[in-house]
Amino acid sequence: MISPPRPRGLFSRLGLAFGVEFPSYTACAYVPTDRAEGEIGALWRFETEREGTFLLAVTTQAGRDPARRWTWARQLVSLYLRHRVPPVLLVVCPDRETAEWASQPITAGGPFSSLVLTPMAAGPHNLPPVTDPGEAAQDPAFATLSALAHARTTSADAILKALSAALRDVPEDVANPLAELTAQGLGKLPAADLWRNLMAVDLSFYKSPMVQEIREESRAEGEARALLRVLQSRGFRLSAELEQQVSGCRDTATLNRWLDRAVTAETLDEVFAQD
Repeated sequence: MISPPRPRGLFSRLGLAFGVEFPSYTACAYVPTDRAEGEIGALWRFETEREGTFLLAVTTQAGRDPARRWTWARQLVSLYLRHRVPPVLLVVCPDRETAEWASQPITAGGPFSSLVLTPMAAGPHNLPPVTDPGEAAQDPAFATLSALAHARTTSADAILKALSAALRDVPEDVANPLAELTAQGLGKLPAADLWRNLMAVDLSFYKSPMVQEIREESRAEGEARALLRVLQSRGFRLSAELEQQVSGCRDTATLNRWLDRAVTAETLDEVFAQD
């Protein structure tokens, strides 16, 4: 368990978005998810004095998808059976329309339903942009949610830079899940490229699997660019297909082998010969 960071604490500002008070907690811990909960972006367990123990599951949703609503229901039932404490689902969306759709109750059982799931849904309409590093440091979890909600807005870059700066100064067991949730939630949006660069530089001292993967990809991208420059400087003309093969390669050992050959090779066949 981790003690709540001061002055506010993780997710403490979340209640402001929904007009409620976020429960005062005595401890908070990030909880790894299993395969059955694979579409849950991140999960935290909170211990409170008045409300007892509860789980906060965070996921992202880019647009309307009726199938996802039943997936959420299955995942929350799985969480409840596994942990035996009440789960709360927070869906972060990039627009108000999707958030309003996601917040609609999910019922099962017809007129005598015994199962009702009402997700909390957030978007750019109720999560303000957190562009100041000092503000992000007060509640980096809230800044993470802000980044995901505003991923398609003009505020995205400023929020991600503020979040990256804030995560440098918090414990690794706090920063890692927030950094990875951000990367997962951004998907293939343009803002994802900036976040990957920030993680590779600002958060390079973290050892989480995703940070390591991003760091390796950044090295591979650098090697690929270097190889293309060397080949160009030596007068080689690459087909579009071959250039794409080089740019898309993420195996640094292979790229280094090609780069070593490119310095002295007389033909492209020599550079890219199979071992």
